Parts: sequence; C-alpha cells; structure tokens
Amino acid sequence: MRSRYSAFVKLNEPYLLRTWHPSTRPAELKLDPGMRWTGLEILATTDGSAFHTTGTVTFRASFRGGSLHERSRFERVEGTWVYVDGEFLD
Repeated sequence: MRSRYSAFVKLNEPYLLRTWHPSTRPAELKLDPGMRWTGLEILATTDGSAFHTTGTVTFRASFRGGSLHERSRFERVEGTWVYVDGEFLD
C-alpha cells in the first residue's frame, strides 16, 4: 500500500499498472499532475501476511483540500501482492 501511495505521489504510472491485479487493471491511467498528496495513514489491515493469499488495507490518503478513505483488497499473484479493488468509505 505504501509503495502504491508513493507511486501516486510521483506519478509513476508503470509501477501502478504493474502492481494492479490483471483482472481489474485499467488499460491506462490518467494521473493528475496538479494533485498534491500530503500524507498516508494506515488505519487497519486484515490478513496479508506471508501465510495469506489475500488481504485488505484500510487507509486515509490526504491531499491538498481533502482526503480519500478507502478499504483496498489485495491478492498475491505469482508471489507478489497486487491491488484488486477498493471501496470508498466516506
């Protein structure tokens, strides 16, 4: 989760697409270069250890003027954790 947040901050589209589950990955991303992310707070996690194949991360990502509160689902694909989808909580 932290690496994907950093990729959003740095507008690193290739990394974001590479760490997105193949079944839900968009063909391309249109990141806003004017977006100013200001912080990430991990609020909760479920599963996601070396012994799991799925997990969730609930987080709040702050940006200038607001925040994004989401519960993201992740799956392990070929040994790597990838983002599946998320549910907005606010």
